[in-house]
Amino acid sequence: MFSWAVLLLWAITAKAVSPESLNSDISILIHNDLLETESPLASSGVLILDARPWKEATESCQKLGESLWGAHSDFKGIQSNLDYLVFQGKYARSQRFWTSTRKASTIDTNGHINTASANTRLPVLCTQSAPHSNKTFQDTNSQWQVSVHSNNEYLTGFRDRFSFRFQGIRYAKEPRRWEYAQLYKGSGKKTLALNYSPECAQGSTGSEDCLFLNIWTPYLPNPSKIKKTNLKPVMLWIHGGAFTSGTGSDSTFDGTNLASRGEVVVVTINYRLGTLGFLALDDRKTNGNYGLADQTTALEWVRRNIHDFGGDPDRVTIFGQSAGAGSVRALLESPKARGNFAAAIMQSNLGGLAYGTTYSKYYTIAQEMEVVGHAILTETNCTDAASQLECLRALPSSTITSLSNSARYLVVDGAYLDRPELDLNNPSSTANIPLMIGTMRDDGAAMIGYPTAGETIQTFLNKSGVPESIAPSHLFPVPSTANATLDIFNTTARIATDAIFRCVDEATAYAGMTNHIFPDIFYYEFNRSYQMPDWSPNAPVCDAPTTDEFPDGDPSQEYFKCHSGELYYVFGTILRQGLPLRGEFDLPFGQYVLDSWASFARSYNPTPGLGFLKARGYANTTLLAVEAGSWASYREKGQFLLLQWPPSMRDLVELEQCRALGLPLEYLV
Repeated sequence: MFSWAVLLLWAITAKAVSPESLNSDISILIHNDLLETESPLASSGVLILDARPWKEATESCQKLGESLWGAHSDFKGIQSNLDYLVFQGKYARSQRFWTSTRKASTIDTNGHINTASANTRLPVLCTQSAPHSNKTFQDTNSQWQVSVHSNNEYLTGFRDRFSFRFQGIRYAKEPRRWEYAQLYKGSGKKTLALNYSPECAQGSTGSEDCLFLNIWTPYLPNPSKIKKTNLKPVMLWIHGGAFTSGTGSDSTFDGTNLASRGEVVVVTINYRLGTLGFLALDDRKTNGNYGLADQTTALEWVRRNIHDFGGDPDRVTIFGQSAGAGSVRALLESPKARGNFAAAIMQSNLGGLAYGTTYSKYYTIAQEMEVVGHAILTETNCTDAASQLECLRALPSSTITSLSNSARYLVVDGAYLDRPELDLNNPSSTANIPLMIGTMRDDGAAMIGYPTAGETIQTFLNKSGVPESIAPSHLFPVPSTANATLDIFNTTARIATDAIFRCVDEATAYAGMTNHIFPDIFYYEFNRSYQMPDWSPNAPVCDAPTTDEFPDGDPSQEYFKCHSGELYYVFGTILRQGLPLRGEFDLPFGQYVLDSWASFARSYNPTPGLGFLKARGYANTTLLAVEAGSWASYREKGQFLLLQWPPSMRDLVELEQCRALGLPLEYLV
């Protein structure tokens, strides 16, 4: 039967240009200062194509929905783009490019305009007029579409102002419930990658068919002439959400600015969550860790296919926050993931005491059954079923995701995890790769509730699962102000931060250094934050206080720097989210943080290289990098970078407090 859907798909994808059809690499270069449409450099973008005669250059730009860049346009707007090409070693300073002022017009990297024979083969400057996208808008019309042949399918994404975007790419077949996912191999057909896929089932939303990933890249290589030296580092993001919620399609993690400004390829992934992602039963076949296995499968897909999108499979940095950092930690230990990534970043990894314990220490399957497995079977009336697994499989996914109990735990299954925790004493049991790790100054302030009026600190600590004898004490004194409830919270937030985040992460860096596990380690702490409006526990303590001068908040004043407060900075998405800049330093601080994360992916050192910064025209980060100096390796100095305005190196803090909590610096050695 004739299918209008097939015809429509063909009509859309038939218009999409590709590196293959142009017989050229396609690069987007733009001075991305994170100001979005407000930027004075918003029109500085150009598309770079490989050398060809003038007529073919003109036609190639037209196929992209563009024209040759005008030689009498403002050269200063694109000069840093051309400077960067020279810095990369792709072209000499005298290199000329085709432009459009008149037939066979050229411009070189110094801005000199000339002419050349129309038959001369020169690289091409096309205009880049694709519109900006943001949290609520993206233009996927055929004018901006681009196709890439990868994984035995033709994937059609699109171009926005800053990057090529491919959204909703299937990386695994839809798995049967509580079976490990199988790598997806395309069917040779044309597939749209213009829209995000459903999130993995959680609460009352999402789907079980959710194993998709998203890619943002500034560079698409000609598949017939891929040069490894031109491939970009890859940053693969693993979202947080307590292993029970979240999605790689969250607009907070939109990768376009990180890809564009950082010169990296960004990948975000979905993975199965909660009981659907992590249930283990004592039936010797339902062994758990399905969500972790999904992450491993996504890594394998990236390893096999990311070169088609301009990424280097040998330079993949995995990074994640909260449960995403717990995933990174588990992948460092996992034998199944070994060799599929080259560096790692753990942002606010949980561990230690109370709520944080199970993110860094893993139950046996028997322990998981005692903690949650039996309760799930009881709640679903599957305990006495002939097959508990088949009984659970017969239930709607919404029933599983709405249970009062959730099997959100990583377990020792003998395949994906074969140890109860990351072994930082034996180099052969852990991925030996560069590591960046750190926390928010007040990570724990979002992990505990707020005391009720009249509640004692001992009662509140006991309720939070932290030893009640620890405070008040000389190590954890309670302030004495007119707001007794806030006084208790000030102390308990500090204790929770140490007990659930800081102590385990400082100890991880120390053990990794002492036992020569990681070739290099960089440690940080954020003392500036921008809390997400849609996730701000105990509001408004995590928000910068408002004043008449700073109606959106004054970050120079004291406030709690809470869990997730760094995410807008890392991805450069404050303005993309429709949020205001709070004074003069939010923008340059965000530029510096993004540049540092991208620098780690490019060089395994988060100190941005001054040559790179100068070539890209990143003046703010250049000034701050000079003022703050190098981010010293933890291996060399045992210090961390305090990320505030301006940043500075500091000695480790709260060491006595961690020892009092039973989590000394040496407790992982």
